[in-house]
Formats: sequence, C-alpha cells, structure tokens
Amino acid sequence: MCGSSLQTRSELGDMLALADRVKAGDVRAVSRVITLLESQNQDGVAMLRLLVSGQRRAAVIGITGYPGAGKSTMVARLVAAYRRLGLKVGVLAVDISSPVTGGALLGDRIRMQEHTLDHGVYIRSMATRGYQGGLAHATSGATLVLEAAGYEVILIETIGVGQNEVDVVDVAHTVVAVVAPGLGDEVQAMKAGLLELAHIVVVNKGDLAGADSTLRDLQDWYPTVLRTIATTGEGIPELVAAIAAHQRLGDLQGSSACLMRKGAGF
Repeated sequence: MCGSSLQTRSELGDMLALADRVKAGDVRAVSRVITLLESQNQDGVAMLRLLVSGQRRAAVIGITGYPGAGKSTMVARLVAAYRRLGLKVGVLAVDISSPVTGGALLGDRIRMQEHTLDHGVYIRSMATRGYQGGLAHATSGATLVLEAAGYEVILIETIGVGQNEVDVVDVAHTVVAVVAPGLGDEVQAMKAGLLELAHIVVVNKGDLAGADSTLRDLQDWYPTVLRTIATTGEGIPELVAAIAAHQRLGDLQGSSACLMRKGAGF
C-alpha cells in the first residue's frame, strides 16, 4: 500500500510538472496534453483540472463554412494579422480522418507552412475520428490547453462539411462563416443552419463573378457581411476590426481587451 501511495505521489508530481511546463508555454508539453485528450486518456482530463483557471484570457475565433470557400487561406492571413499586432496565436485546424491511420490528413496545416517556424504560433491539425458537428472530440479541451499556455488568440477552423457544423458556437466567442460567390444553393442552405449561428459572414474570393450579388443577398439577412480576397489579404484588416468589435460586445476580458486596443491601430 505504501508503494502504491508513493507511486501515486510520483504520478501527481509528474502531472504537476507537466502542467507547469504548459503554463510556461512549452510547445512539447502542450502537444503532449492535447494528444492525451485526443486519445481520451483519463490523465488528459485530469490535466485540464490543473490548467483551467477562472479567468478567460484568450480570444477564441471560429472559422467555418463550406469546402472551397478559402477557410485555410483566411486563417493563415488572420494569423499573420494578429502576429503583426504582437499577439501569440494558436490554431486548431480540424481535418477529416485518414482511412488508414485515423489521424488528420493535415491539409490545413500544409496550407499554413509560412507560420510553422514562428515560435509565436502553434498549429495543430485534429482528426474528427467520426465525431460530428464540424469539430474533433478534443477541440474544446485543446482550446483550454492553449489558453493556459498563454496563447492570446485561438483560431479554430472547422472541417467544412455543411450547415450542421454548429459545435463551434459552443467553443468560440466569435464565429466567422466564410462563403464564396457562386455557391448558390449551398448559401441558401446555410441560411437555414450555419449562417444563423455566425456572428460575422465573409464573402471570400470577392474578385470573382457573382461576388456583388452574393454580398447584397447576404446583407439582407445578416448585420455584418464583409468582402475579402484572402489570397491577397484584401479585406483582412476590416475582418480583424469586425472581430474586435464583436469581442467588445461580448465584454470579454484579458487578451480580447488587448486585441481590441491593438486592433484600433491595425
């Protein structure tokens, strides 16, 4: 029994040390804890109890919408924008699962290669592993881990499968729905689902034919509709400002307040 008690104390000491490393921003420790959460290991849940504090510090932004609308390029541009503001950014990119390994196919991370060497950016691809709702099972917990590690902005990109991607609303403070001109029936369907839950709607690829009509159509339905061309960065400053305004309305604390102050001079 004494040996068991010593082992328990040793394990607790290891967990406390790991929690301290996460709080210090150790990337390896962050990745280890998220892996525990993804594998549904009970130690991962225990780690969350050690990491979660009562103060909300990070601005959590969900980026959702249909495949082909340019979500990943949009996220990459937002990462660059927030880094120029001096903010530490975490990205959770939800991908479909590999039929062979069950892991993420990493398509979103590949499209964000320009940020992989930036120590102020953490990018994690997460596989859905059959989980419905547009997120991975461990996305919510991973968000809390990044927050504990000091990431001031956390961008969550959903898998992009359609109007039933509503789980992001429960995790993100601000949800941005990205659409593209010419989607037609898809946009109409999103009005009955995903777009009703979005705080900001973005018409990306705004230089394509049909962008003006798509913009006008959506402006009849939603208060905040913006045009962007993510490949060139056009419209990204306006999107950053709109996100900051929504965060202000939500009366968020910590990094969100910092985001608003810096966003004013973007």
